[in-house]
Amino acid sequence: MECNRIRIRDFRNIESACIDFQSGVNILFGENAQGKTNLLEAISFAALGKSFRTSHDEEMIRFGAESCEVSLDFTDSARQQNITVRMMVGKRKHIEQNKVKIGRVSDIVGVFRTVLFCPEHLSLIKEGPGERRNYMDIALSQLYPVYLKSLQKYNQLLKQRNQLIRAAEEDRRTFDSTVEFWSVQLAKEAALISRYRYRYLKEAEKHMKICFAEMMGEREKPTAVYLGSSKQMPEEYEDIERTEVAYRTLLMAHHDREIGAGSTLWGIHKDDMEIMLNEKSARQFASQGQQRSLALAMKLAEGEVCATVCGEKPVFLFDDVFSELDSARRAYLSGKMEGRQVIITTCEPSGIVGGKMIHVKKGTFQSS
Repeated sequence: MECNRIRIRDFRNIESACIDFQSGVNILFGENAQGKTNLLEAISFAALGKSFRTSHDEEMIRFGAESCEVSLDFTDSARQQNITVRMMVGKRKHIEQNKVKIGRVSDIVGVFRTVLFCPEHLSLIKEGPGERRNYMDIALSQLYPVYLKSLQKYNQLLKQRNQLIRAAEEDRRTFDSTVEFWSVQLAKEAALISRYRYRYLKEAEKHMKICFAEMMGEREKPTAVYLGSSKQMPEEYEDIERTEVAYRTLLMAHHDREIGAGSTLWGIHKDDMEIMLNEKSARQFASQGQQRSLALAMKLAEGEVCATVCGEKPVFLFDDVFSELDSARRAYLSGKMEGRQVIITTCEPSGIVGGKMIHVKKGTFQSS
């Protein structure tokens, strides 16, 4: 899979631009705050229908403009395609795939697949569970439409159940009469989602181990473990009926605690993954360098799993990560680019060998 061309209008600081990319490495270089990350955001936006920097779509519309547009031409294993996304202030996104209107944003997820790696991801190991759940959700949503559909349904059910819990602080009658229905539905989706996450981690772990060993040697052995939101959850999640029963039991057993907390306390929104190093928690015991190597290995593993499942490599988007890595890890990452299309942002391109050079200044892009 390759990104061939992107056309942008009134997106962030980019008034108008048309950028062509080549196979292999593409390097966006220039000073800070010129538009390098904005371009990666536009590419990712076309892939996922949302920004990796903000949850407010209108922030992406250039100041003073009423609308913006991103049109991405790409090639997959079968054909050339296009995704176009238009946004207007105060209105829903308009999305087209190959000039055919798409009704839901979720329908374009997984059509053009990317792996984004930015400095924030270097904290994947040591940050809170939400960062790791987000890592799994983005990776899986691009691979399996059924996963994204189930995750969306789960979030809707969770919102309704939480509203019921908060209302129960004053009057429990509605809660007591309907909580079983919401809990059963929530447990059903949770069992499906957790099995996908569990399987994904088992596959990603294989590639993570290889990448980590290539960087750090064979002495240290990383593992990835899926952690349920309670010790009552099974260690493995292959038996979907057993997992559903476990979630349902938790959701039906502690209503007073949930009402006191004002929210649902168990479920996949509370689950986590833990990266272990030599059978110890990497978050607690690994050095910063080890944690960064593990995070890098996990992001590279994301691309390898995508290639295995879909039969073609995704496009890698590296946002200023070279400046955050030491020379050994920079050299390793450079070596892993072979055979992949990579779009890199950097202030200083020296040290990145080969590739198409694109100078970025004040929202304009000039190939050199």
